[in-house]
Amino acid sequence: MKPRAAILLVRISDDKAGDAAGVGRQEDDGRTLADRLGWTIAEVIVENDTSAYKRRKVRLPDGTTALRTVRPGFRSALDKLASGERDGLLAWDLDRTARDPRDLEDLIDIVESRNPRIPVTSVTGSLRLDTDGDITMARVLVAVANKSSRDTARRVARKHEALAAEGKPGGGGFRGYGFTAEGHEVVEDEAKVLREIGARILGDWDGWTDEQRGRIDPELGESLHSIAEDLNYREVPTATGVPWSGRSVGSVVSKASVAGLRSHKGEVVGPAVWDAIVPKDRWEEICLRLAQRAGTTDLTLQRWLNGVLRCSKCGRMLEGSHGNGGPRYWCATPRGGCGKIAVKASFVEDEVERQVLDLLSRPKVLHRLQRVATTEVSEAARQELAEDEEQLKELARMWAKREITFAEYREARSLIDERVKASRALVVSATPRILRGLLAGDVQASWKRLTPADKREVILALIPGYDVLPHDRRYGNKFNPDRLAPIKSK
Repeated sequence: MKPRAAILLVRISDDKAGDAAGVGRQEDDGRTLADRLGWTIAEVIVENDTSAYKRRKVRLPDGTTALRTVRPGFRSALDKLASGERDGLLAWDLDRTARDPRDLEDLIDIVESRNPRIPVTSVTGSLRLDTDGDITMARVLVAVANKSSRDTARRVARKHEALAAEGKPGGGGFRGYGFTAEGHEVVEDEAKVLREIGARILGDWDGWTDEQRGRIDPELGESLHSIAEDLNYREVPTATGVPWSGRSVGSVVSKASVAGLRSHKGEVVGPAVWDAIVPKDRWEEICLRLAQRAGTTDLTLQRWLNGVLRCSKCGRMLEGSHGNGGPRYWCATPRGGCGKIAVKASFVEDEVERQVLDLLSRPKVLHRLQRVATTEVSEAARQELAEDEEQLKELARMWAKREITFAEYREARSLIDERVKASRALVVSATPRILRGLLAGDVQASWKRLTPADKREVILALIPGYDVLPHDRRYGNKFNPDRLAPIKSK
């Protein structure tokens, strides 16, 4: 029996032009075949700019995670065929329907669930599931297509690694602000804007009026939101034509390319072949300022002992949550915790604050904080960071000249990367700046003015945290301060 409510599935993995011309041609060919076969197309499902090979980590209905292709259109087609809402599937080619064996098996299961089987065909004739022989051939062809995609992905990844090591642009994607799409040459008008943004973040821009300058703290610089508002008011265009936002202002000036550096997968791998718009040292200061801001603003509305309290049962950190008795810290089971330790937020926050204020009244503790607040540690980290980054550049040059193999390059780089991450963590740490402000005057009054995130930084500068012990029922509903056991430093 010929389908009276068939699905026409059309897909193209890469629509760079954005005009959906590829899927449009597939639809024309599919409708022509449907007319010839006498099928009635009830629905066209379009997967434009959608890969049938790339997999992502997704959460399955049973709560576990797995790698799957993300194709809502294809899944919708399977659901409708399984329910009987649609009675046939027509596509342009087998590899337009599936390039992942698991996707094909899901389709086969549904086709074979009916007797006679649900009709499936394609314009090129490569997709047929009428017989066991057809199914076997489809499995072979999808396996071949999957291997082809893997080979292509591996070659493309290796090419981008080589380009990164040589400091060359990778190509593709949107044009980076400040550079041309072809040749990655500096666009001077946009470069001026990038330098201006950097100066406003660092607090040394010469374009402010005296009144504006008086409102800006040189230690913090101008806010990204304020910069974005001014750029929009002046009708300064972005690279994509959309209005500026605080996020886009911070993004364009913090990209490694702005400092004449080449990054790959989020890591700086060495110098680039193009000119720097902002000197490297100044760019690092800008990134440091942005990191310090992020460290003191993104946790303001959360419980301030997140990351301080640890479950004494399973060792996971307690998280702020809302229980039947109000706000609490809990070893959350949805995050992999045991769920056996919980404490009321107001009780534990009051007790930790009491202990901190007591510590802040002791001269030895204040002396220790003053040492942490100095720049000696961060300066040493800066020096180590510079040396390691120089070593990464030399390593990349050796690989580019084929003096070492890629395996040797990767192994050496992994060791240096660990040191780089540790040094950067110290360089961008917000703790010294917070402590300098805390120790500048009345310590206890300054503590009261700290944001929740800043309070947490001070606590972690004093102690590694607390293990929260189980509740002793002999105390009834009262909070027992002995439940907090300071974690010993390693």
